[in-house]
Amino acid sequence: MTRQMAQLIKTTPYIRVTALGLVMTLAACGGGPSQRLATSGGGGAVQLASGPISQACNRSGRDAANSRLCGCVQGVANRHLSEADQRLSAGFYANPQRAQDVRQSDNRSNEAFWDRYTLYVEDARRYCSAVA
Repeated sequence: MTRQMAQLIKTTPYIRVTALGLVMTLAACGGGPSQRLATSGGGGAVQLASGPISQACNRSGRDAANSRLCGCVQGVANRHLSEADQRLSAGFYANPQRAQDVRQSDNRSNEAFWDRYTLYVEDARRYCSAVA
């Protein structure tokens, strides 16, 4: 993460949520559909999975990315996001500005997506933080 990005995250709340989502998503690399991760978040086990978010994570080259964390985040995404939502979210890795455009949009479908995405990010943080 660059210093400019870190400073921007500190000063801008909505970017914090997006950045957290991206970091968690980036960390959601790989995993296998048969693996489960027991969590202390009270929600039971999260299935480690692969999918568009974990694939984007794998391609991201971020230091925090590892197969267990990436698989966990993808598993949480599978609980909260449709396939279309996951494809849109995965695109945020290559184009973070797209996340801001969607978040700031007045389009009702984008607003509904952002509500789902925010819940996904919160759960990914809760369930997958122990994996990092």
